[in-house]
Amino acid sequence: MNETRRRSTRLAAAADTETTSEAETATSPNRLGLDQRRAAVVLLSGGLDSATALAIAASQGYDCNALTIDYGQRHHIEIDRARAIALFMAVPHRTVQVDLAAFGGSALTDEISVPHPESQAEIESRVPATYVPARNTVFLALALGWAETLDARDLFIGANVLDYSGYPDCRPEFLEAFEIVANLGTCAGTERGAKFKIHAPLLQSTKAEIIERGAELGVPFQLTHSCYDPNPQGLACGLCDACILRRLGFQRAGIEDPTPYAS
Repeated sequence: MNETRRRSTRLAAAADTETTSEAETATSPNRLGLDQRRAAVVLLSGGLDSATALAIAASQGYDCNALTIDYGQRHHIEIDRARAIALFMAVPHRTVQVDLAAFGGSALTDEISVPHPESQAEIESRVPATYVPARNTVFLALALGWAETLDARDLFIGANVLDYSGYPDCRPEFLEAFEIVANLGTCAGTERGAKFKIHAPLLQSTKAEIIERGAELGVPFQLTHSCYDPNPQGLACGLCDACILRRLGFQRAGIEDPTPYAS
């Protein structure tokens, strides 16, 4: 087993432990204790995964600060949904603009058609055209920058490696590597002895399990948006990989999907 595989295994195991612990204490918002509460930055895209990650962080006693990135995505409606989710969950929220559309190279930021796969198996067979080059690297770097100014050491991201579209920057080895970067590349980490932690509480969860957790925590699914290719009225297409995974997740969880679909 090479070092990369060992790192992946360690982070995956840590995520399993964290998920189990969080599940056991999901109804205890003061898990850290009032004298232990500390700030955290949570990446909030407006989708159900990030909304659930935010709910988990809040349930664990973190003082959450939600960060949304307006990166020039074609499904800009998710920015409005992120604001609505943050307002619903009563957490501070900031939106930062970074124009990744200037580089293109993705169906989400360029004149490239959003693929409409036939099945989940097709989704998982390759990295799709909806992959945005280095997106999570950029997002986590921005979250890290805000965290350092807030004197926060905990960053939450809704990444997972099950029921996902094969994005390389959702893998555990990437997240573990970025955690190392965070601790080596900041003044807080090198001069003040701070230890940054990347939390991916949904890393090993299926979409159905994420939805079940979200339902337990009161996530406002009606406010979340998953579709990569909404119509001009903002209706989800029902055909892109994000819509397929969302629909299957709600079906398997036995929970009604509040999303109106165009097809």
